[in-house]
Amino acid sequence: MPDDASYLLCAEDAAGAAFFLDAGASTCTTAENDGYWCSGAADDEKESAAAASFIAELIGGEADYSPRSDYPDQLRSRSVDPAARADSVAWILKVQVSYGFLPLTAYLAVNYMDRFLSLHRLPQEDGWAMQLLAVTCLSLAAKMEETLVPSLLDLQAESTRYIFEPQTILRMELLILTALNWRLRSVTPFTFIDFFACKVDPRGKHTRYLIARATQIILAALHDIKFLDHCPSTMAAAAVLCATGRGQQLLQTNAAAVEWQEGKHSRSS
Repeated sequence: MPDDASYLLCAEDAAGAAFFLDAGASTCTTAENDGYWCSGAADDEKESAAAASFIAELIGGEADYSPRSDYPDQLRSRSVDPAARADSVAWILKVQVSYGFLPLTAYLAVNYMDRFLSLHRLPQEDGWAMQLLAVTCLSLAAKMEETLVPSLLDLQAESTRYIFEPQTILRMELLILTALNWRLRSVTPFTFIDFFACKVDPRGKHTRYLIARATQIILAALHDIKFLDHCPSTMAAAAVLCATGRGQQLLQTNAAAVEWQEGKHSRSS
């Protein structure tokens, strides 16, 4: 019998479990941790370097938890129905609000859906397959992040055209898990949002507001397929900068990121 970490995360080993649990933990949401990246430990040069290295390592692996690179083109060419995807995203966000799920739960559900659609075609007639996929992805995300998860029938109570039997959803869960190689502890914009918020607000005075506002921006961006061209870390940085109202800095940040990546590749070659 495997240990708890490997059993829950299946293909991910225990070291990976600890890595992503640490990565996903909020650092600015409690009085004790508010502004961890912004002051205290982050003032120490070694701790700051370690934090930057940790974030760089996350950035290096984020592509493993994103849809295939040609997925946005599949949506633009309509080989994957963008309207059906938009309806599914809207439904997932509606259920997230209705049940008070974490923003991360909604993001993960859409992430699983996009990753699956980038790998597999679904029958498009009547829309039942897409609805089943959306319900199943939200079920998986809720199991990953929520402490209280509604029944599979209750999960479908929010304006669904079809009602699927629990066994049908469970079979679909297995199909999705297999397609995603059981990698559900994804790197998302929420992995980086605290770090970037505290970089913008190093004293931590407005960090809570920045994180809350950036979270709203990230969820709103789920509707627009143009944002699928950008990786989670870029989305997090852009959302935080938008939350500050300093949109001009986004161009500078993108230019700095390109220079950093080019420098990294030249040093490794």
